[in-house]
Amino acid sequence: MTRPPVELRAEPPGRRRGYWMQAFRRLLREPAALASVVVLAALLLVGALAGRIEPEGWNRIDLSGQWLNHAPTLAGGHLLGTDQIGRDVLARTVWGLQTTEQTALVGALLATLLGVGVGALAGLRGGWLDTGLMRAADLVTGFPTIVVLIVCFVWLRPVTVWEATLVFSLTLWTFVARVVRARVAGLATQEFVLAARGLGASERRVFFRHVLPNSTGTVIVAATALVGQIVLVEATSEFFGYGVASVRRPTLGNLIAETTREGIGPNALGIGWWVWVVPCAVLVLLLGCVNVAGDGLQAALDPRTRRH
Repeated sequence: MTRPPVELRAEPPGRRRGYWMQAFRRLLREPAALASVVVLAALLLVGALAGRIEPEGWNRIDLSGQWLNHAPTLAGGHLLGTDQIGRDVLARTVWGLQTTEQTALVGALLATLLGVGVGALAGLRGGWLDTGLMRAADLVTGFPTIVVLIVCFVWLRPVTVWEATLVFSLTLWTFVARVVRARVAGLATQEFVLAARGLGASERRVFFRHVLPNSTGTVIVAATALVGQIVLVEATSEFFGYGVASVRRPTLGNLIAETTREGIGPNALGIGWWVWVVPCAVLVLLLGCVNVAGDGLQAALDPRTRRH
């Protein structure tokens, strides 16, 4: 019988708190992870508001001729300078951040949903189905990820943002599937799951009522790691000249790749350091925050974590 809300509110302070409250308290004791979460939230907000921050878009060119490859300045509204043809570096970086975040978040979501479905099915059913699904995962991971991505991008060229997102999700779902399969297989032998089955509960009810809630922490950590992985492989593939082209939509990866193909530093084209340093710094900051926040979430969501 479910307890009335009054009894829950009147719980003595010495009683054990809920799992999520404990996880939140453990996260608060991790200053590096907490700071990374705050910075990551700020980056996500900047990317989401790219249309308001730079409403004129990412390809606006200053036709006056006086802002070609100009260093960062307060004059003219070019706080982070301009590139070799007069495009604002801040505008291109903000819009590139939005595209990278969109690709990483949506790709991680799709890959997580697919991975949770495959991993849960394999872990709950076991037997030949488990073997078949895990061998399929082995087949996907049997080839280097970057090689598979490049082959897909060459076949799809020119690549749109949504096509790239779909390719990432179909390539990287195996990571989540393996983690979830291991967690679900361990839970399937627990007494509360065996008791539910003994009482006649269907596999669907066992999964959604007992297994999935106890696997949420594992799924969150795996999805967070997947976001960072997608950001990294996207930048790597675009550095080699594949993926979404900057003329179609800027990303942090293709902004860096575009500059490096034309030369970095003082050269005949006169490309300034700020053109590539700015997207590089944002990319490093984004990856660092995702990794540190992921480690903090893993420690916070692990009930065995204790702060000495």
